[in-house]
Amino acid sequence: MFSLPILAALAVVAVVTSFISGIFGMAGGMLLIGFLLAVLPVPVAMVFHGVIQIAANGWRSWLWRRHINWRVVAGFGLGSVFSLAVFSSFAFVPPKYLVLIAVGLTPVVALVLPQTLAPNIERRGQAFLAGAIGGALQLVSGVTGPILDIFYVRTGMTRQTNVATKAAAQVMGHLTKVVYFGALVAEPAGRALEQWLVMGFAAIFAVIGTTLSRSVLDRLSDRQFYFWTRRIVLAIGVVYIAQGVWQMATP
Repeated sequence: MFSLPILAALAVVAVVTSFISGIFGMAGGMLLIGFLLAVLPVPVAMVFHGVIQIAANGWRSWLWRRHINWRVVAGFGLGSVFSLAVFSSFAFVPPKYLVLIAVGLTPVVALVLPQTLAPNIERRGQAFLAGAIGGALQLVSGVTGPILDIFYVRTGMTRQTNVATKAAAQVMGHLTKVVYFGALVAEPAGRALEQWLVMGFAAIFAVIGTTLSRSVLDRLSDRQFYFWTRRIVLAIGVVYIAQGVWQMATP
């Protein structure tokens, strides 16, 4: 399953996507899940994505640990566990086209939501709500960055606090995804060991990409951070919707 060209491509994708996420706090995960869905079955791709993102987000949290809003992280974690408990009551593995369309639609929803209805992750109860919504999306589409961004874009947080808090919260979300889809993946012992070794390999490159992104985020202003985040994610979302529709229409 994992030829040398695929391993090389995985290493490059892990570095690039974690570098992007390290700067903007999102977008990288969307690119990563797209690559994984192209080469792996949905449940296996979800587990790979979760492990790689845990490595990248966990290291990002450590690099910016002094900026983390732990109250938000705790509320988000509780919401993620709630979604895991609900989804674990039935086994649901979505088709690839549905995953692609769901991933693509999330940034569109985030950007068209009226400002008067826009949530704020720092308000009471909204971290739990974000965790519940994010946990559900993790288990359906594999990524949550674009839709969760609506909880972050209108806060008073600096770019460092935004990225650090979201990264710590996303570790919780990706853990629930690994637990959920890991239970759905039945592989022979030898194949399972191979997959975990490859995930560890990719995680190392995710940490490298995250480390490289730190100096870039330092040089950005808060205004530049929010300006580019919205536009990059929307562009990626449009591509994903097109891919999903194409797969749905193709027998």
